[in-house]
Amino acid sequence: MENPGEYPYTRGIYPDMYRKRLWTMRQYAGFGTAEESNARYQYLLSHGTTGLSVAFDLPTQMGMDPDHPLAAGETGRVGVSIASLADMRKLFKGIRLDQVSTSMTINSTAATLLAYYFLVAREQGVSGKQLSGTIQNDILKEYVARGTYIYPPRPAMRIITDLMAWAAQEVPEWNTISISGYHIREAGSTAVQEVAFTFANAIAYVEAALAAGLDVDSFAPRLSFFFNAHSDFLTEVAKFRAARRLWAKLMRDRFGATDARSCMLRFHTQTAGSTLTAQQPEVNLVRTALEALSAVFGGTQSLHTNSFDEALGLPSETSARLALRTQQVIAHESGVTEVPDPFGGSYYIEELTDRIEREANEYLARIDAMGGTLRAIETGFIQAEIQNAAYKHQREVEAGQRVIVGVNRFQTEGATSVPAFRINPEIEHQQIAAVCEIRAIRNPDAWKATMSNLEAAARGSENLMPRILAAAEAMATVGEISDCLRHVFGEYRERA
Repeated sequence: MENPGEYPYTRGIYPDMYRKRLWTMRQYAGFGTAEESNARYQYLLSHGTTGLSVAFDLPTQMGMDPDHPLAAGETGRVGVSIASLADMRKLFKGIRLDQVSTSMTINSTAATLLAYYFLVAREQGVSGKQLSGTIQNDILKEYVARGTYIYPPRPAMRIITDLMAWAAQEVPEWNTISISGYHIREAGSTAVQEVAFTFANAIAYVEAALAAGLDVDSFAPRLSFFFNAHSDFLTEVAKFRAARRLWAKLMRDRFGATDARSCMLRFHTQTAGSTLTAQQPEVNLVRTALEALSAVFGGTQSLHTNSFDEALGLPSETSARLALRTQQVIAHESGVTEVPDPFGGSYYIEELTDRIEREANEYLARIDAMGGTLRAIETGFIQAEIQNAAYKHQREVEAGQRVIVGVNRFQTEGATSVPAFRINPEIEHQQIAAVCEIRAIRNPDAWKATMSNLEAAARGSENLMPRILAAAEAMATVGEISDCLRHVFGEYRERA
């Protein structure tokens, strides 16, 4: 068995792992207006968060401005509302972007949000080469597990590869895609399916980048991943180990990567939201601690711990602080950081690692035989596999074959006493007024010219990022940029 830091990195991508440097402690946050979210970020930074992670509301994710009819009731609800460059300025007011790593969970509108972030950094006097962070930018999993897609898969893939090519020159330390198994698992997949379908999507991204003329070792070191830490502790530890080994082999053997960094699976982990219960929510503290520990045993590079009240609403400051303290206790009190891959050599963990790798490879072979990931998505194969697994899990819970503490066993009487965090409904009116003001005060000729140039680029083959950047600087909104691309690319409709 190889040592940590040696190919194929089963035992970790660095020889010393956490003895040299702890994982980045991120707390996913964002709600209401940019000003409110900025206050939460300042709070988390003051309590020891070492990286920011931005949650965006559904209108922002779907390319709709706050005054769009479909945005009614959703503005600022499950994340922060960002409609323009002005909002991004407010979001990071007082936060130096060369001194913090930022992760943005955004997909269909990822190029626009990264453009805003890049411009705010430039206004701070920070160059793109000084920026570090990650943009999720993983559209394929939206088609199979989450649903915040806008365009059909093939033009959506073009936007992704354009962003990757632009960022390699302009923001070389930025992770241009975070290929997500998290949402696949949240939708009901098994651990094996999470690994297999995440890597099926990753293969499609690598193939698209190669088809666009990029050299594999020019972009692969900046690929990152996002996995779920679920409730089956030993399975999760083995899953992370198997994923690292499988990715290393895929990159070297399938794509001919020669740079060692291209073969290193770097991933962020979030504890499982789907395991949190509204019944006895305090018990979620225990669930989250065990899930976080599995991610640390599994060698994650970055970690978010869910707050115990998230089955009831957005986390409060108190619950967010407790979630962060969970990571800090693991890091500084448990002693587990002193040993890379503490379970390495365990007969059960090694056998389980081998099994997960083997079964994930079987799925990848089936997808290849179908004609690849896009074809497997278009025919509904991946979606059906996830749905069947979710149905099986739910049947087991309802039959009592799978115990969920407080739900189907060990229940208590009475409602929870934990108060839910509430969003001020006036936020929607404030954001509508703000976006209307932006449209009124910007230079209409400059705005119109940049939008026309963006449409022309979309109809042609040039890289879209410089055109999106120019539109963002001319104060074009998220909705306007998205609508311009909708006009050219159309909108995706799922098969009935």
